[in-house]
This record gives sequence, structure tokens and C-alpha cells, in this order.
Amino acid sequence: MIHYPSNGAQELMPTLSYQRLQTIQPLTDEELYDKIRRTVPNKHELQVLESFLIFNKHVLKTNFYQPTKVALSFRFAPEFLPEVEYPKKPFGMFMVVGNEFRGFHIRFRDVARGGIRIVMSRNRETYSINQRQLFDENYGLASTQSLKNKDIPEGGAKGTILPSIGATPRLCFEKYVDAMIDLLIPGKTPGIKETLVDLYGQPELLFFGPDEGTADMMDWAALHARARGAENWWKSFTTGKSAQTLGGVPHDTYGMTSLSIRQYVLGIYKQLGLREKDITKVQTGGPDGDLGSNEILLSSDKTVAIIDGSGVLADPAGLNREELIRLAKLRVPVSNFDKSKLSKDGYLVKVEEQDVKLPSGEIVLDGTDFRNGAHLRFKADLFVPCGGRPEAVNISNMQALFDSEGKPHFKYIVEGANLFLTQQARLFLEKRKIIVFKDSSTNKGGVTSSSLEVLAGLALSTQEYVDLMIFKDGKPSEFYQSYVKDIQQKISENAAAEFQCIWREHSRLQGVKPRTTISDELSSTLNNLQAELESSDLFDDLPSRYGVMKKAIPKTLVDKIGLETLLKRLPETYQRALFSSWVASRFIYKYGVNASSVDFFHFARDLAK
Repeated sequence: MIHYPSNGAQELMPTLSYQRLQTIQPLTDEELYDKIRRTVPNKHELQVLESFLIFNKHVLKTNFYQPTKVALSFRFAPEFLPEVEYPKKPFGMFMVVGNEFRGFHIRFRDVARGGIRIVMSRNRETYSINQRQLFDENYGLASTQSLKNKDIPEGGAKGTILPSIGATPRLCFEKYVDAMIDLLIPGKTPGIKETLVDLYGQPELLFFGPDEGTADMMDWAALHARARGAENWWKSFTTGKSAQTLGGVPHDTYGMTSLSIRQYVLGIYKQLGLREKDITKVQTGGPDGDLGSNEILLSSDKTVAIIDGSGVLADPAGLNREELIRLAKLRVPVSNFDKSKLSKDGYLVKVEEQDVKLPSGEIVLDGTDFRNGAHLRFKADLFVPCGGRPEAVNISNMQALFDSEGKPHFKYIVEGANLFLTQQARLFLEKRKIIVFKDSSTNKGGVTSSSLEVLAGLALSTQEYVDLMIFKDGKPSEFYQSYVKDIQQKISENAAAEFQCIWREHSRLQGVKPRTTISDELSSTLNNLQAELESSDLFDDLPSRYGVMKKAIPKTLVDKIGLETLLKRLPETYQRALFSSWVASRFIYKYGVNASSVDFFHFARDLAK
């Protein structure tokens, strides 16, 4: 059991004992509202008490009555959210309140996955702003995640934690996780009939992943879930776990996210008949990052500029490929580039430098300012953002990507980094004939990898997981290596299929509809079809179910455990989600967003094969 300072549990104890509360005859909602309306002296107090009434009415689960807890947690029915502000209704909504923090978790489907983000505040003013925006930020992140999760079983989800000023982020995370686990594991206390209030009455599984501020906390969450008694699902509770000690599948080590981005780059080359070695490229995100390093290692183009946190590295003759590979393997930034490998026109400007004279004679007054705007100055065939601040290209600066004659700096943009371009910028650039593929399509390799990491945790028994997924003497098992290859193959297949679908649809419409819009429509259509399929009876057709599952579950897992055993172990809600996501994605990628019911009839007829 987790141990915290004593005031954590004591201050959150209800002031009345559970037994005392049981002797009070509860009023109905109508009776309560009537009593409030007749009792309160003014409208402000009425509004506050009405809010409490709405709160109570929509609580489905809470650990409020548990004698020991480190934070209060509530699971709500989200029907009370106003549609005008939150047009997409969440499936599940959680709130956690502790002495040092407050937090939320929102998911848009029963089976959903997303990262847990810690929102830090520099001062009290920032904290007040974060406090007001926390739920909306959480809602927006979870909604956006839904677009990226379109061809995996898990829908979009996200968690946010706002520590108070001076609070320890890790302590807040641990309390948040422990309070959430309270709602997932029914608790019993001697002498008390029921300590976990559960009006939902159905088993729930939550899947957490790393996000800002929590990347090094996923191991602890998984182990703590196991210590709390989650014997069946601790292995799948978190993704981003340590590979050697907990059998996680690290995205950076195996280039998972880069593999999906790479399929879009290669797709452009193939469709336009281009040779990669003839292509010039600009890249943000350096060799010290996940995407940046793997983009260098996987490519063979002529890279003319790389911009990262340490500075700007550029050479119109092409940066020395061997030196870039050396930096990528060491995972160090461009500031470590050997400048003797530059041509006479090449240069490296570090962020800490000032008054640097470039080979052209231009003077760089401040290295940081130069770095911040460098992505707007270079010209190349291809631009691949693999890092950088969100909205780095936006409505106020997108004109800078064109020269004085209106010619664009780039012909093709594959948006690897999340939200690097705003939606307005994407549509504007496409209108000016630049080929743009947006992040929700290109940057989905990581979520696919995490999804299959979850599947392994759900499918394997604890002993099998320890034997097959956790390293022995620092080395992975043959099963682990084979499973990683399966994941890489599925990422490449999914990305290539979506690329072809977007390209085909854009060509069919003769370029009238931007690829960005097609990508959004594709995500929406896939999510809607998945939801329809989950509630349909197609899953109940056993030949179709077995035919789909054999294709959807990685071959390594099927060969080792057997399909029959896997289907006995996987929760039915997860099986339905896996079935519907595979059918929806394969159908839409094959027939397009405007496919007919006749097309689906022909497609469904072959599912059992």
C-alpha cells in the first residue's frame, strides 16, 4: 500500500461516519431542490446549492466513503455538460481532488487510452489561469487524441493534473493514480457493507500513457496497480514502461512514431516518381530527439538544415550524412556537429551565441531569436517538422514561407510534430499548391505501438508476461523481438493504407478538397463507423469474429498463446473495440470515405476468410 503524510487521508475523511449517514432518510432530487429553493435567501446561494445537486445527481462512482484514501475521486455521467460548449459528449469523466492538486480524466469511448499530463504553474497568476482552463484543456486534448486513435481499439482519452504552487509533481501523480485505482478495484471494509459507491455497475479499464511531466512515472503506476491487487490488468495499466524491467516497448528505441511519418514521405516519392537522394530537406527537431534522430537514421536525402533546441545547423551543399548519423546514434543535439564537416557555405549558430557572421555576410545578433524563426527562412523540396513549439506556423507568419514572387519555400510538408502548423496555415498552404499531410494522420505510429503494448498486457498471464516480455540479463526474449517486429509492420501497413486513401480521394476530387480536410473527414468517419460496429451484431457472427481477430492480433501473439485462449482472456469490451477498429479502418482505407452500404456488404462477406 502507498504511504503518504498522515494529513492526506485524515483531512479528506467525511465529517460524519458512514454508519451515521445511513440513519438519515435521503430526500429525492425534487424534494431537495424544493427545499433549497424555499430555504436560501438569494439567487447566488441558490446557484451554488443547485450546482451541488447537479454534482450529486451525476456521480456514478466515488471513494468518498472509504475510510482510508489519499485523494477524493469521482466518476461522473457527463450528460450535464452543455452541448454548445462541449459538442462531443465524453463517454467517461473523472475528477480527483487532493490536498496538493486537482485533476481530471476524460475518455470518449469505453476502451480508450491517452497520456497523463502534469500542468505546472510558474506563479499564482499562472496557477489561476491553469485552474480555470484545466477541464477545457483536458477535454480538447482527449478530443484531439480521438482523431489520432482512429485505427486502433482504444478511443481518445487524456488526464491532467494541476499541482498547487510548491507541490511536488510526483507526489500529486501518485495520489491521482491511487485515487483512480480506488474506483477500479471494489473496496471492502470490515463492518461496513460497501465502501465504494458504484452506481455504474460495470467493470472499467483505464489505460494511462506518458505525457508532459510523467514520462518517468509509468513504471511506478503499473507496479502500484499490481500492489493494489490489479492482478489481471496491471500489465496494461500504463504504456511507456521500462523495456528491461517491465516489458514496455519504447517508441524512440524502435522508431515507432517515425515509421508512420516515413510512410508518408515514401508515399510522396512513389506517387511523384522521385528519388530520395535527389530530394533536399529541412527538419526541425534534432538528433537528440525521438523523431529527429530516427528521421535522420531512416532517410537518405540531402538535408540542408536542422533546427533544434541547441541551435541552427545549415549547409546548402547538404549536411554531412555520416556526421548526422553519428549524432543521431549518440542522441545529442546539433550543437555537437563537427564544423569541419561543413562546406564553405555551411554554418552552425548556437542559441547562446551573439553577433555571429554567416558565410553570406549576414550578422545574427541573437542565436535564440535566430533559432526561433529559422524554420521560415530555409528553402527545400521537403519540410519535416519533428519537433518545435505548437503553432510554429500560424496565420500571422505563414506568408513568410513564400518568396517575393510568391513561390513557396517547400513543395511537400509532412507534419511529424504534433500541432506544428495551425489548421488555418495548413489550408492556406494547400491552397497555394503545397502538398501537406497533417499530424493526426502522420504521427500515429506511437499510439499504434502503445495500443499493441496494451494488448500484450491484457493477453498474457502474469507469468507469461514475466517470461516473455521482461528482459533476462538485459536481453529481450525471441518473443519480444518478434512482437516488436509485428508492431513495426502494423504501423507501416496502417500508415501506408491511410496515405493511399487520402491521396486517392484527393485525386478523385481533382484537388478541390484539401488533404487536410480529407484527413479530418477520414478520422471522423472511422470513429463514427467504429461506434456503430461496436453496438452492432456483426461481432456476434463467430466466423467473422475469428477471421478478424486472427488478422488484428499480431501473429507472434496468436502463434504463442493461441486464438481460442486469447479470446477467452481478452475482456469482451476490448474485443468489440478491436474488432470494430480493424473492420472500420480496413473498409474505409479500401473503399474511401464515401463508400456505400453495398461496398460494405461485399467487404463484410469476406471477413471470415
